[in-house]
Amino acid sequence: MQPYLPADKASQELFRTEMKNLHLYGYGIKGMMLCMVEAICNIITQTNEVPHCIREVIRLGQELIEHPIELLGGVEETLSQLSNRYKLILITKGDLLDQERKVGKSGLKPYFHHIEILSDKQPEDYQRMMQSLACPPNGFLMIGNSMKSDILPVLQLDGYAAHIPYPITWQHEQHEEEVNHPHFLRLNKITEILHHL
Repeated sequence: MQPYLPADKASQELFRTEMKNLHLYGYGIKGMMLCMVEAICNIITQTNEVPHCIREVIRLGQELIEHPIELLGGVEETLSQLSNRYKLILITKGDLLDQERKVGKSGLKPYFHHIEILSDKQPEDYQRMMQSLACPPNGFLMIGNSMKSDILPVLQLDGYAAHIPYPITWQHEQHEEEVNHPHFLRLNKITEILHHL
């Protein structure tokens, strides 16, 4: 940044940006990288050399992080009924801080006996989690919208899985092949699980 700002001033701008975004990104290299990009935008913007689209991407990303959680219909009612009869576990994957924030904002935390945030959802991740919870696969039912992450790994372990398709699915999570497994169930909405348990 020397052509634009002395090193101490650039460091101050980076630190200010990190502190401003700490509640959004948390600690770690990804947050640091995003803050560096934003700090560079702030420094170079004064010379009008930074494309507007970079600043807009940062703004949209921060807006998405802070966006309110909108529950799908029937979710809270179903969890309320199930939590009285079963030990419910929320299993999600992704950035720890982001997922913790979503769970907190959802208002659903009290319904869960345990919350597990994984970096990925592979069979070995589920197996490790089941072992730590002392839950055998035949006593485990996963309900989710991703065939690739929620359903197939659990079926591979011979657990039970109920798929609830959602109209918008990330291409990475799409799975086109038909699933034929005795422990597989397809639902249209979450409330339907109450008729199967």
